[in-house]
Amino acid sequence: MSKDKENDSAAAIRRRAQRMQESRDEPSYSPLSGLGVFGVIGWSVAIPTVGGAFLGVWLNKVAPQDFSWPIALILGGVVVGAMVAWSWIDKNRDK
Repeated sequence: MSKDKENDSAAAIRRRAQRMQESRDEPSYSPLSGLGVFGVIGWSVAIPTVGGAFLGVWLNKVAPQDFSWPIALILGGVVVGAMVAWSWIDKNRDK
């Protein structure tokens, strides 16, 4: 291989490595990443809410009270899920 081709190949590799490093240092926004964030936030609220509903139905059978366990635990699940979602958003805000 001639020296010109070797220099061209080395320069191309260097340029490519530099572009890769720049993209790692400054990632660009992607619409799909926004969809992913939306999904994570949704699941972080939905799972505690549904879990609270199931636990409330079970508690209504095991330990009935004057109030409704499912409603109380659904509200508790929404609060816990909102706190988890807020924490996740706050942690990833600077990225």
